[in-house]
Amino acid sequence: MLLSIIVPVFNEETSVVEVVERLLALPLPEGLTTEIIVVDDGSTDGTTRILEGFVSNPALKIHYSVLNFGKGVAVRVGLRYAKGDIVAIQDADLEYDPNHLLELIKPICEGRTDVVYGSRYLGINQGMVVLQNLGNRILTGFCNLLFGTRLTDTYTCYKIMTRELAGEMSRVLTARGFELEAEITARLLLMGKTPVELPIRYLARTRSQGKKIRARDGFKGLWWTLRIKIFGS
Repeated sequence: MLLSIIVPVFNEETSVVEVVERLLALPLPEGLTTEIIVVDDGSTDGTTRILEGFVSNPALKIHYSVLNFGKGVAVRVGLRYAKGDIVAIQDADLEYDPNHLLELIKPICEGRTDVVYGSRYLGINQGMVVLQNLGNRILTGFCNLLFGTRLTDTYTCYKIMTRELAGEMSRVLTARGFELEAEITARLLLMGKTPVELPIRYLARTRSQGKKIRARDGFKGLWWTLRIKIFGS
């Protein structure tokens, strides 16, 4: 079985080496292999140069963009190239611990679900500021209200799904920025695919440490959720 791990990257020179090395060092069970798809979304710091040091590793596939198009575009590029039986998204900032991945894929490997989310609100949530916490809860609550679900964390970056679902997402996703998180969830729910949520440990970054998501991204997420629910597109 092949696990594809998509890593969207933009200006992460301080963390990209560690996240890639930790993904390469995952203690894979027998029968499981990985391909790590790093999408450098037009980095302007030392990220691109650092990634060039990994090009000889056959488990790593690196795609470069000259311009910064947004996380949504980077993830969509990764989905297009993913060949795994299971596809996971891993942010490069280490807010999400790569060691959770092997636990998160278990329900899919066991055939219990097609999609798993790692929930920050079911596990250990460290350092999330009040406004970020409020925004996440509003986005999740709005989604639950529209779709009749009881999810705890729709804006989590840990989204893992089967190859079939990933292929469908690759065909229908159009969001360019962080609002992709809302679009993925809304489209899954519209398809009748409710994620199984598992607890994770989350260690939030501050803006001074490079956190990039902003309040406007939350408003975009609300609009995408409403738009897909009403219009289906």
